[in-house]
Amino acid sequence: MPDRGGGPTGPRIRAAGHPSRRVRTLLMTLGVLAVLGMAFSMFAGFWTNWLWYRSVHYSSVFTTTLWTKIGLFSVFGLLMAAAVGLNIWLAHRLRPPLSAMSMEQQSLDRYRMGIAPYKKWLLLAVTALVGLIAGASAAGQWRTWLMWVNGVPFHQKDPQFHLDVSFYAFDLPWYRFLLGFGFATAILSLIAAALTHYLYGGLRVTSPGARATGAATGHLSVLLGFFVALKAVAYWLDRYGLAVKSSDFKATDNWTGLRYVDANAYLPAKTILFCIAVICALLFFATLWRRTWQLPVIGFGLMVLSAILIGGLYPAIVQKFQVQPNEQAKEAPYVQKNLKATRQAYGIDDTQVSEYTGKSTTTDKTKLRGDVDDTASIRIMDPNIVSPTFQQLQQMRNYYAFPTNLDVDRYSKNGKVQDTVIGLRELNLDGIPKNNWINDHFRYTHGYGVVAAKGTEADDQGQPVFTESDLPSTGDLGTYQQRIYYGEKTTTYSIVGGPQKEIDYSDDSGEKTTSYAGKSGVSLSSPINRAAYAVAFNEPQILYSGAIGEGSRILYNRTPKERVEAVAPWLTIDGDAYPAVVDGRIQWIVDAYTTTNGYPYASRTTLGDTTADSLTATNTSRAVVAQQNQVNYIRNSVKATVDAYTGAVKLYQWDTEDPVLKTWMKAFPDTVQPRSAISASLMDHLRYPQDLFKVQRELLTRYHVTDAQTFLTGSEVWQVPDDPTNKSGDAVPPYYLSMKMPDQSAQTFSLSTTFTPNGRDNLSAFMSVDSEAGSKDYGKIRILKLPTSTTVDGPKQVQSQFNSEQDIAAAIKLLKGGDSEVEYGNLLTVPLDGGLLYAEPVYVRGAGVKYPLLRKVLVTFEGKTAFENTLDEALNKVFGSDGSDTGSSDTGTTTPPTSGNPTVQQALNDAQKAFDAGQEALKKGDWTAYGKAQAELQDALKRAEEAQSKAADRTGSGTASPSSSPSPGASTSPSPSGSSSPSG
Repeated sequence: MPDRGGGPTGPRIRAAGHPSRRVRTLLMTLGVLAVLGMAFSMFAGFWTNWLWYRSVHYSSVFTTTLWTKIGLFSVFGLLMAAAVGLNIWLAHRLRPPLSAMSMEQQSLDRYRMGIAPYKKWLLLAVTALVGLIAGASAAGQWRTWLMWVNGVPFHQKDPQFHLDVSFYAFDLPWYRFLLGFGFATAILSLIAAALTHYLYGGLRVTSPGARATGAATGHLSVLLGFFVALKAVAYWLDRYGLAVKSSDFKATDNWTGLRYVDANAYLPAKTILFCIAVICALLFFATLWRRTWQLPVIGFGLMVLSAILIGGLYPAIVQKFQVQPNEQAKEAPYVQKNLKATRQAYGIDDTQVSEYTGKSTTTDKTKLRGDVDDTASIRIMDPNIVSPTFQQLQQMRNYYAFPTNLDVDRYSKNGKVQDTVIGLRELNLDGIPKNNWINDHFRYTHGYGVVAAKGTEADDQGQPVFTESDLPSTGDLGTYQQRIYYGEKTTTYSIVGGPQKEIDYSDDSGEKTTSYAGKSGVSLSSPINRAAYAVAFNEPQILYSGAIGEGSRILYNRTPKERVEAVAPWLTIDGDAYPAVVDGRIQWIVDAYTTTNGYPYASRTTLGDTTADSLTATNTSRAVVAQQNQVNYIRNSVKATVDAYTGAVKLYQWDTEDPVLKTWMKAFPDTVQPRSAISASLMDHLRYPQDLFKVQRELLTRYHVTDAQTFLTGSEVWQVPDDPTNKSGDAVPPYYLSMKMPDQSAQTFSLSTTFTPNGRDNLSAFMSVDSEAGSKDYGKIRILKLPTSTTVDGPKQVQSQFNSEQDIAAAIKLLKGGDSEVEYGNLLTVPLDGGLLYAEPVYVRGAGVKYPLLRKVLVTFEGKTAFENTLDEALNKVFGSDGSDTGSSDTGTTTPPTSGNPTVQQALNDAQKAFDAGQEALKKGDWTAYGKAQAELQDALKRAEEAQSKAADRTGSGTASPSSSPSPGASTSPSPSGSSSPSG
């Protein structure tokens, strides 16, 4: 047969450098598998999200958000792709006849020939790329779209343009997005058209003759005209944007709204520039008939020059020569608008400011002793200090733990409401005896029980007086579901309800097991679900583990704040979720806020900055969600609950007038229950949220004044003082306690704080808000403003007095003996009879007991200070209700100066030596020497007490004995048996 050019007969020889069919097949298979893997990974993320939202019965949130994103992505992606593709196609159609008369065109001809076979694919690739980018950007604006399409009126108008606030909050952000999208479309279309014209000869850079063909000139001029027309729209919207524009102003940070220069220079300038831009755009469009750029270029240059002169130079001249010479008079009307709007936007417009003398009007202070108990339930159990004490006394097992900061709530017993410190015994994976996948996710799945203690009491050892304790927990709270599957420390997933039993709790009879009976979580009975979670959690064992079987359910997204944020992504979540026992269930209560950045004239604040204090600095889990959000309107519009056993999330409408919440309720119908659905038992535990209070108090440092002239002078500016109980330099946190303000007839659960003058430490004001949800005055802010003509000690000065008082300092030195540490609790301020009572618990971490115990209480009023074992003793000493004077006439201290009594001083020196000897013996494990030192310590304290009593008899003063200041070594060091050995 003739040779057909097929090469030699016999075995084929593979050409060098070309892979064999088997290799190509393998590579193709691997490529297909990689694509399928990526596709399934994307599917797994989508599918697990859908399953989770369906499990919490908020699937409408998932679908509404998803379809909104898909719609925005599709519409704006297609618009961008169509605009850019159309202009590329049009530029190609308007190309001139090709010629190669110049080096430039000859060089371009090679590119034209190179891309000719791929023109359609290249066009599709470019349009697809810009479409994907634009669509993804638009999908991120789903909140803006939903607020625009569902917006409801505020029924409040801005003072400049007299438009409803909803225009600025809901409409203007969407118009600005459309404008930005239009600019991006114009610029990308212009670039794409110009490159196409250049590639195909419509634009020439170095070739002789005209630089552009008539078709190219007309095409590009229309695009430039479209760009300039958008600029005209931008100038018009900028007029309204002045009402929500932030600027630097010495009167306040983050000033928002028009000032004199805005109203009298920028506003007319924007109007003039709008008119110039419209004329310039028409000149560009006119090039369709006049194929020259002469007039449009002149018009564009005029617009740029006008923007510099009218939009920049003229306002600067007005500011320099009209405003600065008489700033207060010029700015006062605009400051007044800012004052009114800011106070409305932050809910502080109804703040009640009262003058308060800061000095008691009663001469016989003994009469005030009974008024103290009537005025406030002074809390000596600091929830931010005693968590380690709860941990030590009530942890029971290492795999349980309490949060770093406990919470304060109210519970009733025998008709009497008691301020209560409460914490949950949550799961602590770090304390599991052996960490492995089964233990971490199947065996140890939940915490167990509530632990609660009276906020106003401690026992004789300085320990909390528990009202609910032990394991299982028993006490005043009755019967309730104690298992805690959802909590602040449950940050990992658990698989429950299947063949693998869970550890419930342990008692003297051994471990108790259980199996989750709730309907929470997602079922893993489906192989698809198991595969999806194996991929989503990057845990292959989920797919094939024998510990998963019929009834297995996976629980995740388990922290209360995480769950509420997921089901209501349009809410901002308060930093402190707190537990409460309600109707036989442990419910996490979560405060949530609606916010906007578009309230005209209201000054802005950054949530992360204004809600920061000494607690958030040491415990980031207490920080508000969305810390970086800048807002100028906030409402505590939603109260949410999360069931600690089932994880069920419920949202309740709290602020029934909030237009932002109404807007979101239109966008996500049936997700928020009406306020009437809140049960009476739940209402008893709702409270005013801390983060909102902190935002309001920060604003009230300036906006407590209502007069523009006073505001501008800055003479009434306050500041939130630093926490005096530590050296962090962070703001003092607000405190919950039941108290009675001067105009109230009975105590109410309140949240309070203090203010000092800017740059000074004396007290300028005391602020309190009624925090009891069932109260008719709930949310009412009261400020007691102290006179500027006299000085009243602020928290830092009071703490300094405590620390510098000679006898108190000596007693604290004894408390710090050995390895003991002294910790100061919350410094509470209580208005009393025109004056201010300060109370502060003092805790000691002993050498042998590494958890804080209440050892002393500091109290001061009207310059008299007491440092006693109990609050009652301290109050009795301060008010002299035991029938004796409270100490030296100069300092009002409870103990006389020991330097004037060598017998007392010698006894105290002996006590210190005995204490030191005891600590040294303790380190060596010499219990005989330790017992001897303890006996010597007791003897020295007794001698000091006797000597001081004799001194008191001689001076006629009823002073406190040194025995009220026992060494911590005597009270907190362990005995040989390992138990606490209190003495003294």
